[in-house]
Parts: sequence; C-alpha cells; structure tokens
Amino acid sequence: MIIDTRAIAADARRVLAKNRQTGTSGWDGKRYDFVCPSGATYPFQWLWDSAFHAIALLHVDPELAKQEIRCLLQGAQPNGFIPHMLLWEKNAHERALKEYSITLLHPYYTSISQPPVLARAIDQIFAATKDVAFLREVLPETLRFFRWWKAYRDPDDDHLIATIQPDESGLDASPKYDAAMGVPSQPPEETLPALTRSMSALFAHYEPHRGDPARILTLDRFLWEDVMVNAIYADGLRRLGPLCRAAAYTENEAREFEQRATRVREALERKCWDPDAGVFWDLAGWDERPARTLTFAALFPLILPDLDPAKARRLIDEHLLNEREFWLPYPIPSTAACEPAFDPGWKTRTTWRGPSWVAVNWYLYWGLRDHGRADIATELARRTMEMIAKDGMREFFAPRDAPRRGAAPLAPTAPRPPLPPPPAPPVSAPH
Repeated sequence: MIIDTRAIAADARRVLAKNRQTGTSGWDGKRYDFVCPSGATYPFQWLWDSAFHAIALLHVDPELAKQEIRCLLQGAQPNGFIPHMLLWEKNAHERALKEYSITLLHPYYTSISQPPVLARAIDQIFAATKDVAFLREVLPETLRFFRWWKAYRDPDDDHLIATIQPDESGLDASPKYDAAMGVPSQPPEETLPALTRSMSALFAHYEPHRGDPARILTLDRFLWEDVMVNAIYADGLRRLGPLCRAAAYTENEAREFEQRATRVREALERKCWDPDAGVFWDLAGWDERPARTLTFAALFPLILPDLDPAKARRLIDEHLLNEREFWLPYPIPSTAACEPAFDPGWKTRTTWRGPSWVAVNWYLYWGLRDHGRADIATELARRTMEMIAKDGMREFFAPRDAPRRGAAPLAPTAPRPPLPPPPAPPVSAPH
C-alpha cells in the first residue's frame, strides 16, 4: 500500500483545528483555549490527551503547543494535584456526568488524575523551541505534580505509584482489572454494563473519604501499581532533571528527579518483572498480587532507556514480535491476542480489550530506537501509518484489519515530531 504522508499530515492539521475549544468558563472566569479529543464525543480537556495534543501541535504552531499546556495547568491545585478532566463548559456538565463514569472534586474538575505524560510534552516543546521563559512558567506546577504522585500515591514508599480507579490509568475497561472489578469478559454484551455497575459501587465506597486521599489508599478497594503508569512516571522524572537545569533550578532539585527516576525503574525491575514469563506484571492490592493478564502495559518499560538490556530483548523478541500476542497486522493491540478477553472487533463496546491505540505505538517506537531496534521501530511506524491511511483520524483500530473504531474525527491521530523517514507513527487521543 502506498502511504500518502502529506495527506495524513493535512488531515491531522484539519482535525486539530476543528477540535479547538475556546471561551470563558464559569470557573472563576478562566479563559480556556485547547484541543479537545472529539467535539462530538469528548468535548472536555483530558490531562494526558492534552499532553499528546501539545506534542502534535509542534508540527502546526509551537505557540499553540505552549497554549495547550498553559490551559491544562490552570487546573493545577496548590498541593500539586492535576485532575484528569477539566469540564470547562458548564452547560455540558449534565451530559458528562451521565455519559462518563466520573466523580467531581469541584464543579469544574474530577477527583482523580491521569498518567503524567505532561513532562514528556514539556520536554518536547522545549527541545523544539528552546523557550526558557515558557519552561520557567510551567515547571513549578509540573514539579509539584510529580511530587504529588510521590506524596499521595506511594503509600508503602516502594517508589511505585498507585492508581485508585481503573480510569486513573486511562485504561478504563482493560481486562487486567476484571477480577478486581467483578467484570466478565463473556458474554461480551455483559462487560460494559457490569463495569458501569462496578464503577458506581467503587464511587460509593470512596465517597465518604474523598476529602482524605490517603484514607482512600488504606481502604484497599482498588489499589493498583500499574506498569504503564509507572513507566510513564519514570520517563517524566528522568526528563525533569535536565529541564530543571535549563531553567536554572539548583543542581539538587535536578538530581532529585533523576534519582527518583532511577528508583522507579529499579522498583519495576525488582518487583514487577517475571523472569519466567519475560514480562512486567501490574501489582494489585496492598499485598501486591501480580495481575497476570497480558496487555501492552507489560511491555511499557521499553520506553526507559536504562532498562536492563536483557529484559528489553525478551520483551521485544518473545512478546512484542510474537504474532500470537502483539505483532498483529496492525499492532500494538491493547490486550494480547492470546488472552481469552481479547476483543479485536469491539463486541464489548469497550476500548482496551483488543483494539490498537496509536499513542502506545508512538511511545514504543521511541523505546525500540533507544534499545537499538530501529528496524522494528521503522516497521511499527510503517504499519501505523498504513492503519491511519486506511481509515483516518480514529480513536483506535482493529489490530487485524484496521476498520474504523471509536470516535472520529479524533484529535489527534497526528504525527509527532521529529522522526526520520518513514514518518512517525501518529498518536491517537486517549481516555
């Protein structure tokens, strides 16, 4: 198939422009100006979506990339917390509360966070623009955010941060949560209703304690040390060190984040690595039970360049390139094809049980290059671009035949800067 990369780039720019939301909210009269994932389906501002959007916007206008981050950081709280959703438009709140399984901590933002892709986005913006003034503007809230994760979500001080709801990882309906949430994978039509009921029960369990985040962790109702979340966290910590130096912070502050990055990576290797299976498993509950459902999260430490090379080789050769697991015609499936819960056709009407999501491909592309596997990275990029060329800006894709799935047009399934030929895999907006 001949891939028209110019057409893909033009479509990405069109969607980025179409999905821009601007106005003044009722939240202290704050001005908002950001790219929503989908005007029809996802009209609000999501934390990690905006980080990906900012990276994509560097292709369009670096000032728009900076604006995306500035708008997002208006939701930063004094203790460092940044919510996973900012509901800027009051007239859309009722619809959001009906359609999404969310709880609000404030009329304009939710009670949970999301994976801290923020540091990666700021790092890319600074690398492209060398704008020290912008860096000094956004670093204070960003550093507080990473300190919030340590202070509020590492209850046993083992350097791995925990999430308290399935959607806090962004992987709401992943089958790795089924046992903890009481969700069946069969029959498919029962999965989503069961998840909705289970989320409502979880919210009710938490409700008396929403003002005391530390108490929620001790309830052990859903305490999850997620490999993907921690890999993104470690990646962000590692990038904050050089950014602190560039912004003239003290050397001690820069080293704080770099040393924490090393400790998180070491904890992942020590506690989550399974030498028999050759993958990393999430840890569930205070007793840290390995959650042995094979999803792309098991591969995510590949994004860390200091990962043990032997472990990286096993992840790549035994799993990522395994055609019975992840190396399908249009990789990387969110759940391995060998899993009973694998749902490439979206029969469950939930996202994270089989379809491929382009943000994962983007992250793993760079990880493969860092670990000396540029050949595999190039092939992953080619297959991803072919997937997009067939069906355009979509939320996610079926990994065997890439038919259209999810919201469209999604902002963005758009190329990220900068990649050598062939073009970078685009990144689809997450939730």
